[in-house]
Amino acid sequence: MNFTQLTVFREVMASGSISQTAKKLGRTQPAISVTIKKLEESVGIALFERRGRQLIPVPEARYLLAEVSDVLDRLATVSGTMKSLRNAETGSLSVAAMPGPSAFLFPRFIANNMDTSHEFRITFASRSSPQIRELASTQSIDFGFADFDNPIAKVPQYRPEIISADCFCAVNKNHTLAKKSKLAISDLDDVPLGTLHHDHPLSRKLLQEFDRANVALSSIIDSQFFLPLMPFISAGHCSAIVDPLTVITARERLIDNEDVTFVPLDASIRYEYATLIPLHRPLSKLALRIKDEWMAEVNRMLTELGAHPEFA
Repeated sequence: MNFTQLTVFREVMASGSISQTAKKLGRTQPAISVTIKKLEESVGIALFERRGRQLIPVPEARYLLAEVSDVLDRLATVSGTMKSLRNAETGSLSVAAMPGPSAFLFPRFIANNMDTSHEFRITFASRSSPQIRELASTQSIDFGFADFDNPIAKVPQYRPEIISADCFCAVNKNHTLAKKSKLAISDLDDVPLGTLHHDHPLSRKLLQEFDRANVALSSIIDSQFFLPLMPFISAGHCSAIVDPLTVITARERLIDNEDVTFVPLDASIRYEYATLIPLHRPLSKLALRIKDEWMAEVNRMLTELGAHPEFA
């Protein structure tokens, strides 16, 4: 038995007619007759009684129909699944993102780009950037989105796709700095700031820029992430130089409650993000599509914000 024989058999059982089957399948009547004859030879049973132009199925044919229908339906499901996989519409996806984007922007993007008419399974993790680099190095995820940082003393087992953009300064709306259209590093001399931990790539850049400008960097609050700094800025305790995706998240989620404003920096402080793709875990069609579209979405958001994104 083969797929063609089973398909022809089911159509003949449905129509009871060689001519109708030939018309539906786009084949000649003699070809349909030969196919049925070969099927009967392969199973060793006459499946139909010939009465003129009609084919009357014998009881054994009805038993075979149940089996054939099950096989063909399952093959159709497999074919549809493989087509969806080929078209990047279904499959499994394992991703991780750092806390800022993972709080809202990244899951919203994935939710809006998964077709509800197709089956898929997603494993989504919110992790720190060092943890995401480790997950990518151990080939444990399809891809991750993190702060970019050059690895030290070891060869990374992932490929980074880097996009950089301008930083902003988050200040209380009543602060004198909020009246400026742009802020220079000199404007932040001895201004109380909330900063990330000392070994974060941005913190290292800030130290260099402040030292270069001979400006005092006064860090009064040390946070692992940017969003927890917003209540302190809203209450007037400090300001903070933040990445542009934090600005987008704060505005869209109304985290600032109109007490925080974001002023562009007139300084060469660029924030670098990276999508990390494991070297030894080939991306599925679905993962590749989501990864490419996410980077395009990040570029779009940063462009609309006026953060001048650039791909490395």
